[in-house]
Amino acid sequence: MSNERQARLADRIRVLIAERLEKGLRDPRLGFVTITDVRVTGDLQHASVFYTVYGDDQAREDSAAALKAATGMLRSEVGKRLGIRLTPSLEFIPDALPENAGHIAQLLREAQERDAAVAGLAAGAAYAGDADPYVKPREDDDED
Repeated sequence: MSNERQARLADRIRVLIAERLEKGLRDPRLGFVTITDVRVTGDLQHASVFYTVYGDDQAREDSAAALKAATGMLRSEVGKRLGIRLTPSLEFIPDALPENAGHIAQLLREAQERDAAVAGLAAGAAYAGDADPYVKPREDDDED
């Protein structure tokens, strides 16, 4: 199977699941879920569906349980709308994107603070040697 077909199928599955979740499930546990990515195996038999949940840890746990309970229904609906012979199995995986983004933002803040501290030190610093350390050609006045 071609990677292009895999990518097309993954994108189509992502759209179908997102549309279905937008309409809502009959599960009160499901929170505000965003489908971030879908990856399909080379044999097109399995799809890993990555998602994020807006809210606290409890909202994430409840939404994970709701998605797990609805996996069969979502798979059959995706199968009907895809129109392919074999519908891939679905696995819902919480995406660590928000946690990673928070960690990266914290690292950037720390780097910015260190840069500011170094700039403060450099402002009052003097050269260790000559201000211009590069050797310049000598101008000999003796040769006429």
